[in-house]
Amino acid sequence: MEIKQTFAGSAANPVPAPVISAASQLSSDFAVFLRMLTARMQYQDPLNPIDSTDYATQLATFSGVEHAVETNDLLRALTTQLGVGGLSDMATWVGKEVRFSGPAAFDGQPITLYPKSTAGAETWDISVRNAEGEEVQRIPVVPGASEVNWSGLQYDGLTAPEGIYSFVAIGRTNGQIVGETTVETYAKVTEARLEAGRQMLILQGGAKVAFESVTAVRQG
Repeated sequence: MEIKQTFAGSAANPVPAPVISAASQLSSDFAVFLRMLTARMQYQDPLNPIDSTDYATQLATFSGVEHAVETNDLLRALTTQLGVGGLSDMATWVGKEVRFSGPAAFDGQPITLYPKSTAGAETWDISVRNAEGEEVQRIPVVPGASEVNWSGLQYDGLTAPEGIYSFVAIGRTNGQIVGETTVETYAKVTEARLEAGRQMLILQGGAKVAFESVTAVRQG
């Protein structure tokens, strides 16, 4: 008489073994991983057991993933500490004036502009644009001048409304535009903050500038 051996997880009643993927399914909870591994050992085919090296590989993989997670956590914590530390240093700038290139607030008082003219253009103008990007004034730059004042007047001769304005230096040769450069100005710092991990300075009037864009600091 033929004797047949049956066992849990045989071909007749297969029990699917848990699929272990260290990269996608393992978490930092080592107990969960051990339960999954134990279940796989319990339901394996006793006539065709899994090679012990497979378990060792999975343990090593989990250990690597766990260490990577811990390293990422440490790096995030370090980044946060550095950001907060930098923010503390930036807090001393509140009340001072910083020089930067970017939109600035106009409050009815003239704004001193510092164009970065380059060689290759016969003439330079500064284009003053409102928050909608519309040009409201064009200021000629005297050759060799390091600074230019915008009184706040528009093309129509009226004073521009208070708000945020941007400035672009435009170089021309024979009437043709040959280059555009940034224009710097000073503004008082009212707040320092972190935004998406970046150190930002909030300026008087609501404009803001990234810390790394500041080129000079002076007493307000």
